[in-house]
Amino acid sequence: MARQIADLLTAKAQHERIARQDELERLSASLNNDGARVIHVHGIAGIGKSTLLEMFADQSRAEGVTILRLDCRQIEPTAQRFLQALSEAAGGDNHMLDALAERLSCLGKRVVLALDTYERFGLLDAWLRQVFIPHLPDNVYVFLFGRERPIPAWYTTPGWHELFDTFELQALQDHDAITLLKRLGLSTQSATGIAPMLQGHPLALHLAASAMRERADLQLSDASLQRVLEILTRMFLEDVRDPLTQQALEAISVTRRATVSLLHALFPDQAPQDLYERLSHLPYVEYSQDGLMVHDAVREAISHTVKARDPNTYQAYKRNAWQQLLSDLANASPRELWRYTADMLYLIENPVTREAFFPSGTTRQAVETARMDDNNAINAIIQRHEGYEAAQALLSWWKRLPQTFVVVRGKQNQAVGLCCRLDSKKIEPRWLESDPITHQWQQHLQRHPIPEHQTALFCRRWLSEDAGEDPCAEQASLWIDLKRTYLELRPGLRRVYLTVRDLPRYAPVAQTLGFEVLENCGVRLDGHLYHSVVLDFGPASVDGWLSRLAAAELGLSQTGSELDNATHELLLDGERVSLTPLESGVMQHLLTCRHRAISRGELLREVWGTHYEGGSNVVDTVVRGLRRKLGSNAERIETIRGIGYRLRE
Repeated sequence: MARQIADLLTAKAQHERIARQDELERLSASLNNDGARVIHVHGIAGIGKSTLLEMFADQSRAEGVTILRLDCRQIEPTAQRFLQALSEAAGGDNHMLDALAERLSCLGKRVVLALDTYERFGLLDAWLRQVFIPHLPDNVYVFLFGRERPIPAWYTTPGWHELFDTFELQALQDHDAITLLKRLGLSTQSATGIAPMLQGHPLALHLAASAMRERADLQLSDASLQRVLEILTRMFLEDVRDPLTQQALEAISVTRRATVSLLHALFPDQAPQDLYERLSHLPYVEYSQDGLMVHDAVREAISHTVKARDPNTYQAYKRNAWQQLLSDLANASPRELWRYTADMLYLIENPVTREAFFPSGTTRQAVETARMDDNNAINAIIQRHEGYEAAQALLSWWKRLPQTFVVVRGKQNQAVGLCCRLDSKKIEPRWLESDPITHQWQQHLQRHPIPEHQTALFCRRWLSEDAGEDPCAEQASLWIDLKRTYLELRPGLRRVYLTVRDLPRYAPVAQTLGFEVLENCGVRLDGHLYHSVVLDFGPASVDGWLSRLAAAELGLSQTGSELDNATHELLLDGERVSLTPLESGVMQHLLTCRHRAISRGELLREVWGTHYEGGSNVVDTVVRGLRRKLGSNAERIETIRGIGYRLRE
């Protein structure tokens, strides 16, 4: 059946070019006038955004336009990685913004930078609007294709009104839907009968045509579009006649992408390259630089089906994927980190974490670096919600380091929320000491030091105009933008400190994410107790934290469920073996960084602390003790000559 459907793709493209003629003309017209330079096309999953982009690219290239198309799923949402990806696409050898702009100016009279799956760039939206696009030469147009509507700042920021245009990609009209179904092989009677139920949704139309070619008696109730998609996807799965291919398709539906190594982990008794090639021939599995990806709408429907039918198998797929990703992550280069970060995030179903990196919905607001003309608004927000002592401490940072403040913009482009973020390695110690809250954090860092190559982020305070520190849309936008900072600072980011007055309100979410309350570090200002909490990402920084969150959700342990940190006990063959604190610390670090060679110096930094002045032979002594207690498993701690140690499975 897969080949039969694939044979229909040409007919699909020809028809959709006709059905989308108005949209194509609108996109083309934008290149021939002095109006908008940024076009934002949005619509629900499966509505045909990527197909429209492909058709526009084919048509425009024939007219001499240079098209640079980037898939946002494959790029880390940070400025550095985006510029690197664009430079490679443009054939440049310099990733700096000015050099890249010069390169784009030489690529032709009209150059279109098209960003597909733009909803994945929520963390980078403000930077693109504020910094990147204004630097582009006037021969460049930017087209954004994504699920979400643009945030209001694209309309309200001064200067953008005439340069920005957006439209929603609508469903096909009934007569176009019927024509498409007929071109996909259905009779006029069948096409006319089924088209109204599919609401002009192109993906649903293709799935329905595929199913009805095999089942002329197919019946679809007048259900929601999502339900129709699930029914059609289930039928599509049943019509993938090869059981092995069907099973592989179900397995990769619970992951973000499929690679040969991941398929080997999911099906250790099969040839992974063979499975990879089987999947690559399916019509709704696309090849990308990251590997194979199932169309989002199809993947979601298959995943729901597998989870409902066999939750144990669903969880087993996720656990096996996590184990492989953990192994791959240990050997990933800095440039590849985002792929594995995104993979880990996809395994996490907790919406608190998922939404923080991949925001959805239309409530997001622009978060930008504060400007000096925000002074009155920032002062008003702080003084409205903070007492005199607390306000003076926070305003001192605004006076000293205004660049450490970001603000949320309202509909009139005014600041309606703020957050102050400080890099512990870039702040004068005397300034930290003068603020009673950062002074507590500084002292905690001195008592519990982190390696020299890592830093701590002090999230000094967040406040919104109306809600203060309480949950609200402004706070959600600030927390989403904070995740961009996490990615920019990794792998050097080790800890995040923050302060909150209403601790009970935030405790459940904070504990889920791994924050811990710092006892005896509370500060009383103006009669209010300001609590301090900390999140220690661990030696593997943000990626290690995400893998722990995924492991906890999957009922696993980052340490293989063999080490009890609370009691310093190792679980071996059903028996508990007591460890010294140093043995427990070394074992913890080896387990966290399994598969990677760990130097003695790193173990000294992580277990003994940065101020330890003894020799590295103390590490060898502790390892010998660990090996004795591991007994027949002693060989798991492998000596790497000239480096240190590595933990093997």
